[in-house]
Amino acid sequence: MSRIDVIGYVGAMIVFSTFYMKTMIPLRAAALVSNVVFITYGYLVLSYPVLVLHLALFPLNILRLRQMLTLTKQVSLATRGDLSMDWVKPFSKTRNVQGGEVLFRKGDPATQMFFVLSGRLRLAELGIDILPGQVVGELGLLAPDKTRSASLECVEAGQVLQITYEQIKQLYFQNPKFGFYFLELTTRRLFENIASLEKERTYALSEAESSRKGA
Repeated sequence: MSRIDVIGYVGAMIVFSTFYMKTMIPLRAAALVSNVVFITYGYLVLSYPVLVLHLALFPLNILRLRQMLTLTKQVSLATRGDLSMDWVKPFSKTRNVQGGEVLFRKGDPATQMFFVLSGRLRLAELGIDILPGQVVGELGLLAPDKTRSASLECVEAGQVLQITYEQIKQLYFQNPKFGFYFLELTTRRLFENIASLEKERTYALSEAESSRKGA
C-alpha cells in the first residue's frame, strides 16, 4: 500500500467517524480535517472532482464551525446571567416596523420570535414594553396550543430581527446547551408576566378598597 493510499484511507476513516458524532462542533472539526486530507489526496492523485469538492467544502465548514463556536460562547455567557442575543443574528432576518403596526395578535398562531434592534414594542394586554436588546415572542414555542398569549404592537418605529421556531429547534439540536439558554429567556419572560399581573391585581384590590370606603 502506497503512502497516497494511506492518505485516502485516513480521510475515509475520518468521514466514517463523523457518523458517530452527536453534536455539531466535533463534527465540523472532523469535517475540516477530512477536507485537508482529501485536498492533499486529490492533489497527489490528480483527482480533480475530489480536489474541487473539498476545496469548496473547506471554507463552508469553517464558517459553520465559527457560527457554532459563537453560539456556544453566548450560551456560556447566559449561564453567568448575560442574556445577549448576538448569537441570533446569523440565523435571522431584519424587519423594519412602523409605529402602530401589529406584529401579532393574541390568539394568532405562533411561529417565530423577535429581537429588538431599535424602536419600542409593547405587549398590549400586559402593558410590558419591549426595548432594544430584548427578546419577545419566545413563549409561543412552549405554549401547548402554539398560539400567542398577548398582542405585540410597535409603539416607536425601528428594526427587529426575526427567527423562526424551526430555526430555534435546529439550533437546539445542533448544540443541546442552547436549551439552557432558551430556558433562561423564557423563565425571565414568565417572571415579568407574573410581576405585571401581580401589579394589576394589587391596583385592582386598591381601587376596590377605595370604592368600598367611599361608599
